[in-house]
Amino acid sequence: MTGMEDEFHRVGFRYADQFTPPEAEQVSDVAVTTFEHVFEVDPRLMQQWVLQQTFPNWDTLRIMRSRGDHLDWMHRHFAHTVVTGSELLAEIEDATTGVAGEAGSETGVGEGKDHR
Repeated sequence: MTGMEDEFHRVGFRYADQFTPPEAEQVSDVAVTTFEHVFEVDPRLMQQWVLQQTFPNWDTLRIMRSRGDHLDWMHRHFAHTVVTGSELLAEIEDATTGVAGEAGSETGVGEGKDHR
């Protein structure tokens, strides 16, 4: 075998390749992103009460890629109604401004998407 063929047939594990994520980019006061579409709590905030877990990069990507399937499964099995974030914000705004029902009826607050 040539050196290149030998490299492809070698079984090995490189800790740095598996457990060192790309350089984090700060996206807010409390969140960072490493991989595209992967947002995490800033590790600096996870040093005292809840420590951040260390797991391989491939597992982070596996979890990220399967989150839609997981949410769909949870909705099918446990959610009778799915409420959007905009509906919740409208409901909170109505409660704080004292406007009862006006914005809620326009945005469908409380109606939600039936998943039965």
